[in-house]
Amino acid sequence: MLGNRNKHELRDTSLNALYIVTLFVLILFFFVFGSSMYSGRNIQSMAYQIPEFGFVALGMMFSFMIGGIDLSIIANANLSGILAANILMGTWLGGVPEPTRIVLAILMALTSSLVFGAFNGLLITKFGVPSLIATLGTMTLYSGIGMALTGGKSLVGFPKRFTAMGISEVFGIPVIFIIFTAVAVILGFLVKYTVAGRRIYLMGTNPVAARFSGIDNDTLLIFIFMLTGLLGGLSGLTIISRVNSAKVGYGDAYLLQALVVCVIGGIHPEGGRGRIIGVMITIALLQMMSSAFTILQLSPFAKKLIWGSMLIVVMGLTKEGPRIVAFVKKVTSSIRVSRLKEGRV
Repeated sequence: MLGNRNKHELRDTSLNALYIVTLFVLILFFFVFGSSMYSGRNIQSMAYQIPEFGFVALGMMFSFMIGGIDLSIIANANLSGILAANILMGTWLGGVPEPTRIVLAILMALTSSLVFGAFNGLLITKFGVPSLIATLGTMTLYSGIGMALTGGKSLVGFPKRFTAMGISEVFGIPVIFIIFTAVAVILGFLVKYTVAGRRIYLMGTNPVAARFSGIDNDTLLIFIFMLTGLLGGLSGLTIISRVNSAKVGYGDAYLLQALVVCVIGGIHPEGGRGRIIGVMITIALLQMMSSAFTILQLSPFAKKLIWGSMLIVVMGLTKEGPRIVAFVKKVTSSIRVSRLKEGRV
C-alpha cells in the first residue's frame, strides 16, 4: 500500500509540475504575443504540425511504459513513407489505377510499420537483446534500407488526391489533427479502462510479478512494439502527405524531442507509470513554444534551447529528476554515436 501511494505521489508531482509550467507559459505568451500567438491562423498552423511529431511521441510513450525504448521509430516512419511513395509515384504497381494505388500505398505503410515493430519485439523477446541496443541496431538497418531504395534522394510527385489528405480541413480543423486526436483518445481509453492497459502498467512496474500473474510478457512486449511501429507508420504517412516528398532523414530531430516530451509528460523511462494526458499537454506546450520562437524569428537551432530548458525546469520540480536526466543523456549519447558511424552528424 505504501509503495502504491508513493508511486501515485510521484505521478501527481510530475503532472502538477507540468500543469504549473503550462499555466505559466500560457499566461506569459498572452502578455508577450497577444493575438499573434492565439490567432486562428497560428493555432491552425500548430494543428498541422502537431500530428507528425505527436504520433512519434505516443509511440515512444508506450515503449517507455513497459520499461523499454524504441529508437527506430523515426527510421520506421521514413522507410514506411518511402515504401508508400514508390507505390504512389507508380514506380511499383504502375499499371494500377490511381485511387487503388493510394489505398495500396497507405496499406503498405501501415503493414510494413507493423512488421518493423514486430521485428523489434522479436529481437528483444527471442534473442534477449535490450531494447536500447535492439532498436539502435534496427534504426540503422531501416535507414540503410531506405537509403538503398532512394539513393539518398527525395521521392517527389505524389497524386494530388493523396497530398490533399495532408492539407484538407473540416470546419477549419486539419483532418490530420482530427485523426491524431482520435487515435490519442482511443489509446487513452485502452490504457486507462481495459485489461490490456492494466497489464501494460503491471509489466512496466514489475515484469516478474506480471509473469506470475499469468501475463505473457513476451506477447505483450511484441504487441507494444507493433503498436509503436504502427504509430511510426502513421507519422510517416502524415509527413509525406504534408510535404509531398519522402526520403531518409525526415524528422530526425523528432526522436530526441519525443524522449523529452515523454519525460516531461510524466512517463517514467523505467516503466509502469505515466498518463497519456501528460504527453498530450506537453506536445501542445512545446509546439506553442516552437511557434513563439518562429514569431520572434529566431534561428531554428534555438528549438534545442526550448527542449533543454523545459527538461531542466520540470525535472527540477520532480523527485527523480537526476535519474531521468541521466537516462536521457545515455540515450542521446547512443544516438549520436550511431549517427556518427552513418556519417550523418
